[in-house]
Amino acid sequence: MPLELSTASRTPIELPNPFVPHKNPETGRWAPPQYSRRRQAELIKAAKKEGTLHLLPPGPKLNARDLPPPPASILKTSIHVQQLNIGAAALEVPVKWVGEVKIKEAAGANVGNKLYAGKSQMFKGHKWERVYRRKRKYQRMLMRDMAKRILKWRLTRVTKRPEPLSRIRGTVGKSRFLPF
Repeated sequence: MPLELSTASRTPIELPNPFVPHKNPETGRWAPPQYSRRRQAELIKAAKKEGTLHLLPPGPKLNARDLPPPPASILKTSIHVQQLNIGAAALEVPVKWVGEVKIKEAAGANVGNKLYAGKSQMFKGHKWERVYRRKRKYQRMLMRDMAKRILKWRLTRVTKRPEPLSRIRGTVGKSRFLPF
């Protein structure tokens, strides 16, 4: 016997949203969503392919504003309806999803820059790409004072380096610089 809902009662059915975390009222602890974000994306792709996107609840991967309106005529002789053994009126009852979907709006996402929207810098990249700016800044600082540095090096090099010809040669195997 198929389950028939009265067409007079159009009050929405409240169901917990499986795409968002929910708080347990008894313990006060948060439970994770039933479907991970990867699985949500897979479900959305499959629903788009099947044309049943309007039946999915809103979530982090599917905003409420992105949900299409339900089609004007829902197929009442669907194979799924016959398999579930419910009446066609059950498909027309609206569902109110319980749970708040928090949408983060990142700057730049509205102009098509979704990958780096809201990011202060690019993702990891190569090491030379990450340290390039710091390295260039250091090089500019060194090159700015390079004339002074060269002059200073030439003056200290002459005083530190002994003259090779002024060295007194001692006996074979002995050097005057050794302490023994």
